[in-house]
Amino acid sequence: MEKRRVVVTGMGVVSPFGVGMEKFWSNLIAGNSGVRTLQSVDIDKHLVKIGAEVPDFNPEEYIDAKEAKRMDRFTQFAIVAADEAVKDSGLNLEEEDLTKIGVISGSGAGGFITIEKNHKAMLEKGFTKCSPFTVPMLISNMAAGKISIKFGIKGPNKSVVSACATGAHSVGDAVRIIQYGDADVMIAGGTEAIICDMGMGAFTCARTLSRHNDEPQKASRPYDKDRDGFVMGEGSGMLVLEELEHAKKRGAKIYAEVAGYGQSSDAYDPVAPDPEGKGVELAIKNALRDADLKPEDVQYINTHGTSTHLGDIAESQIIAKVFGDKDANKNLLVSSTKSMTGHMIGGTGSAESIVCIKAISEGIVPPTINLDNQDEEVANLDYVPHKSRKHEVKVAMNNSFGFGGCNAVLIFKKYEG
Repeated sequence: MEKRRVVVTGMGVVSPFGVGMEKFWSNLIAGNSGVRTLQSVDIDKHLVKIGAEVPDFNPEEYIDAKEAKRMDRFTQFAIVAADEAVKDSGLNLEEEDLTKIGVISGSGAGGFITIEKNHKAMLEKGFTKCSPFTVPMLISNMAAGKISIKFGIKGPNKSVVSACATGAHSVGDAVRIIQYGDADVMIAGGTEAIICDMGMGAFTCARTLSRHNDEPQKASRPYDKDRDGFVMGEGSGMLVLEELEHAKKRGAKIYAEVAGYGQSSDAYDPVAPDPEGKGVELAIKNALRDADLKPEDVQYINTHGTSTHLGDIAESQIIAKVFGDKDANKNLLVSSTKSMTGHMIGGTGSAESIVCIKAISEGIVPPTINLDNQDEEVANLDYVPHKSRKHEVKVAMNNSFGFGGCNAVLIFKKYEG
C-alpha cells in the first residue's frame, strides 16, 4: 500500500507568552523571553525561582467552569490549543465522518499538580479527602480523551509518553495513522504543566535546572558557554493533520506537508544523552530517508537545544556531521527557541513543530537569544544569535529528545500544489 500524503491545516498553541498563535509567533520573532520569576510556587522554599509559566491563564475563559475544575492544568492547555487548531483548520465537524478523525495528545508527566494536591490532602486529612476525580485528572491520556469528547470525534484516541520527545512522537505517530488509512484527520500534539512544588523540587534535585535567578530572561542560553541548565516551561502545541486529498476536496489552506518522521533510542542512560550522539544521528537519518531528502535539502533546524552542557554539545556535533558546519553549508540555519520559551517538556516537540511550519510559511527563522559567548565545544553552526532572520525555508526539521533515550525527528516541507 502506498503511503498517503499528510499536510498541516490547523495550528494552536498555549505558551509562556499566553494563549494563541499570534502571541507565540510574534514574541519568538521579536526575540522576547517568556522566562520570569515564578508566581505559582512559594519561591522562598525553592533554590530555583524562575520558570516559563503560561501567564494569566484562566481556564474558565475557554472551558465550562465545572468541566475546568475536573481537569488538570495540562489537560486544560491541550483543550485550548486543540480548539484553536480546529478553528484555524476550518473543519466543519458537522459535515465530517467523525469515525475518520482521531486524537493523539501526549504528556511527559501527566497530572503532577493533581498528584501533589491530592497527596497533600491525604496526608493532612486522610485518604477520604482525595478528590473522586483524582485518577481521571492525573492520567496522561486524559487530554486526548477530553479533546475527543469535546469534538465528538470517534477515530483513534491515544496518548504518547516519551518525556521531552512526547510532542514530536505524537505528531509523527498521528501522521502514520493517516498515511495508512486509519483516519483522514488527526488532532495531534503534546502538553505539559509540572510547575509546582514537586515538579520544581524534583528537577532541581536532579541538577538539571538553571539557577540564574537574578536575571530570568537570560537564564535559558543554549550553546552559550555560561549555560547552567534548562528553564522549566509549560504549555501545549496542537496541529490538525489531514490527508492531502481530503484537505484539497474541502478547499483547506495548507501550511506545510509532513515529509518525514524518524525515531531511535540512545540505549545509553536514563537521563544523560549519548555523548557520541549515535541515537540522534540515527533518528535524523531515518527522517531524511522517510522524506526521501538529502541533508542539503534542509534549510532550517529547530534544535532540541535545552541549554544543558552535554545535550547541546552532542546534538550540535551530530548536526555538523550530517549536514556540514556553517563553513561547508552556508544555507543551513539552526536555532533553539527554548532560549525564549524554556523547556515545555511534553509540549515542546509539537510547539516547535509549529515553529518549523511558520518558518516555512513566513520565510523567517526565529533566533537563539542569550548566545553571547558561544561554547567552543559546540559545533560551528549558524545559530541565528539574538535576532530573527529572513531566510527562504522550503524544508525544516524539528529535533526532540527525551529522558530514557527517546529520539524523534520530524521534517516539514513547503507544500507545492
